[in-house]
Amino acid sequence: MKLNATVHELIGASVLCWLATADTDGFPNVSPKEIFAACGDDEIIVASIASPVTAANIAANPKVCLSFVDVFRQKGFKIKGLADSLDPSHAGFAARAATLQALAGPKFEITSLHRIKIARISRILAPSYSQYPETDEAEMIASAYATYRVSPVE
Repeated sequence: MKLNATVHELIGASVLCWLATADTDGFPNVSPKEIFAACGDDEIIVASIASPVTAANIAANPKVCLSFVDVFRQKGFKIKGLADSLDPSHAGFAARAATLQALAGPKFEITSLHRIKIARISRILAPSYSQYPETDEAEMIASAYATYRVSPVE
């Protein structure tokens, strides 16, 4: 499955994503991740920072689910796929890590990352969009600005 322009745009507009993994007993773990990006059209990369449970779960069970939502539009995506963890010894690590390092700046050093090969993509929409079909994105953004007591930077 391939990422389209809308998915790419929402990845860029999202501050956090949530990476769900499961351990060998099938118990889930959901971990927020703040440094993530699309890598081409068929994978997502996520910085592995303070993520020992996530890394162990991926090693034991590569099936993962990553979700992200633009909190103002109240739209996002859920991506399911197979993950692995890469360190500097992996041939593709440097280029991927450079992408994440650009997002992290000097705050974090990217020493390992999780790569998710995309199998399925589905939309996440706030219930207002389905419960009230006349709801439009501009209305949702205005409502979110009011709720969070923020305004756009001009």
